[in-house]
Order: sequence, then structure tokens, then C-alpha cells
Amino acid sequence: MTLSHAPVHKPQAQSDWWKGAVIYQVYPRSFQDTTGDGYGDLAGVTKRLPYIASLGVDAIWLSPFFTS
Repeated sequence: MTLSHAPVHKPQAQSDWWKGAVIYQVYPRSFQDTTGDGYGDLAGVTKRLPYIASLGVDAIWLSPFFTS
């Protein structure tokens, strides 16, 4: 009989990566409109992800798009 163990998840050595990261804040409603209704949408954000990545962005911060 052979026992195998599931790999143990080890936290990243640098769990505070965000302190030195480039974070791009996106307001979906004013970003890009893909439906022609005059308001930006999540599809517009998704469509432009390659461009955002080309700027050297490490993460995006989506601003609320519903009233809170």
C-alpha cells in the first residue's frame, strides 16, 4: 500500500505584495461602453484588460457600479 499526501499550501514568501504593486482603479460605468447605451460596463473592462496589463499594472481595483 502506498500513501500519498496532498500538497501543503505554503503562503507566498511576500504576502504583502500589494505594498509595492501598481494598482489601477477602474470605474466601470465611465470606462468603456460595449452596448451603446452610453455607460461603461464590465465587458468594456474585460475587453481592455490586455491594454491595462501593458501599462505594467499588477492588479485592478473595481469601483462599485451599484449604488451602495
